[in-house]
Amino acid sequence: MLKIGDLTLSSPCILSPLAGISDLPFRMLNRSFGCEFAFTEMVSARALVGQRKKSQHKLLSTTPADRPLGVQLLGNDAETLRGALDRLRKYNFDIIDFNAACPVIKVTRRGEGASLLKEPRRLGELLRAVVAHADIPVTVKIRSGWDDTSINARDVALYAQDAGVKGLVIHGRTKAQGYQGTVDYQIIRAVKEALSIPVIASGDALSPRLIKKLFDETGCDGVAIARGALGNPWIFKETGAFIRDGIDSQRPGMDAIADTMISHLNLCIDFHGERMGTMIFRKFFAWYTKGIHGVRELKCSAFRAETKDQMIDFINEVRTTSWDRGFYCSAAVDERINAGRDLIDL
Repeated sequence: MLKIGDLTLSSPCILSPLAGISDLPFRMLNRSFGCEFAFTEMVSARALVGQRKKSQHKLLSTTPADRPLGVQLLGNDAETLRGALDRLRKYNFDIIDFNAACPVIKVTRRGEGASLLKEPRRLGELLRAVVAHADIPVTVKIRSGWDDTSINARDVALYAQDAGVKGLVIHGRTKAQGYQGTVDYQIIRAVKEALSIPVIASGDALSPRLIKKLFDETGCDGVAIARGALGNPWIFKETGAFIRDGIDSQRPGMDAIADTMISHLNLCIDFHGERMGTMIFRKFFAWYTKGIHGVRELKCSAFRAETKDQMIDFINEVRTTSWDRGFYCSAAVDERINAGRDLIDL
């Protein structure tokens, strides 16, 4: 159970916001496999109140079944953030998450995202403004620090708690690390021990075993799943079974994978239209087929698909291929991480 403000979740595992990924079809597909709480894609406060606000509406589209739901807000100006919050009210989100963790250069060079880790007091002031203007619980996402010479997550977290946030998500890497290198479990534990609000751990939540490791080694209240859900909506139920009963679930067979791909494709097409939905699904085709032998040419062909029928033909070819179950099992994922392999595309 995870409680954030007046929101109580039966599952401590949530679906993180993923830029260019976390649209309504992706969230609904994951919900059908056990995901209880999800976030929209990260939304820019400047874009929301400016000329690009219409383009942001698609990112925020939702349905009554897409609940409970949070939105992650990016910004560094209190007035702009208040304007963005005014525009978000009509969507009736359950949580506002403020992003102080994004390591992307085009974000940090504007003084947004992880760059705010260099100014803990200013971040606290921005959070205070957001909390005062929001009518729902506010959380914040941070990293362990800017680089390995400035690990300040504990101090940043205390400023955030003093500002009135109801929960904190911490990615156990620095901005400089991006998504590479090892996750610092100890800094997550230090933040957890310093705060009285819920702390949600993030980083390498790629398998049930690694998610349990985050819980065990950090004492966190929840875990945010991001890359672990790419082409793998089963991770939510599998993690629940592993944490509850110690069961290593068997990976789905090829027919189940193909059926899930078709369901996801249909959701994409219903939401984006046939051509755009098919093109958007191309990247998911690659994630769903990770670890399947002899699929390289099939992936190349799928990346040229422009119609639903073309993509379904390629998906149906997956049914006859060989699945390397060892590649994707929890122990194998753990081994590759320990070996230092970059797992961004998992």
